[in-house]
Amino acid sequence: MDTAIYIDDFEKYFPAIKIEKGTLYIAATPIGNLDEISLRALYILKNADLIACEDTRVTSVLLNRYGIKTHMMSYYAHVESSKLDYLLDELKSGKSVAIVSDAGTPGISDPGSTVVSACVREGIDVVSIPGANALIHALVVSGFENKKFYFQGFLPIKGRENVMMFLKEIKMPIIIYESKFRIRKTISELNNYFGKKEISVSRELSKIHETTYRGTLSSVATDLNRIKEKGEFTIVLNNV
Repeated sequence: MDTAIYIDDFEKYFPAIKIEKGTLYIAATPIGNLDEISLRALYILKNADLIACEDTRVTSVLLNRYGIKTHMMSYYAHVESSKLDYLLDELKSGKSVAIVSDAGTPGISDPGSTVVSACVREGIDVVSIPGANALIHALVVSGFENKKFYFQGFLPIKGRENVMMFLKEIKMPIIIYESKFRIRKTISELNNYFGKKEISVSRELSKIHETTYRGTLSSVATDLNRIKEKGEFTIVLNNV
């Protein structure tokens, strides 16, 4: 069945799922492969009054794929505070708002947590629409023991030495996000502190060119040229 038609007939197939007015929806979007989005998320995106996007250009690619024409507004890190009152006013007026990041779940190393916290304080309903998540994907393919783990997210630009010393004391897998611009530099720095530890470095998760580099940090650091500087990276450091 055509996806757009299926979304239009959603109530017929899933009558229990509705969209509520005056509610903020945290909608997880694909981390790479555009087909990896839930039908519920598509329904919410189609029927919300407004979608607040980290980057409207990125979100429009997803919406166009599924024939969704909901109005969008930019809501990235540098405007979270300045646009917060507008979003709260929209919600208080009875409108439904979906917030999305470029990939994955909003609020996890992406914009979103500010408006969620404000909604909780104001008594505005917040509903999460779960979906793909890079840190879980990378963790399960690493092959490391994963009964417990520590999520670092992006390392700071400054003061990394203090963070590295802190992470050395965390005896469990550590998950770090990194961009293509700093991935080789970050691996080199990690090698200085964790050289003998195992590491799994995943890029282009869920895409056709998904790649995972495995080995000790020292072995990966000695051959950095094989790591293609393309896409987003998730590092799993087995610090046990």
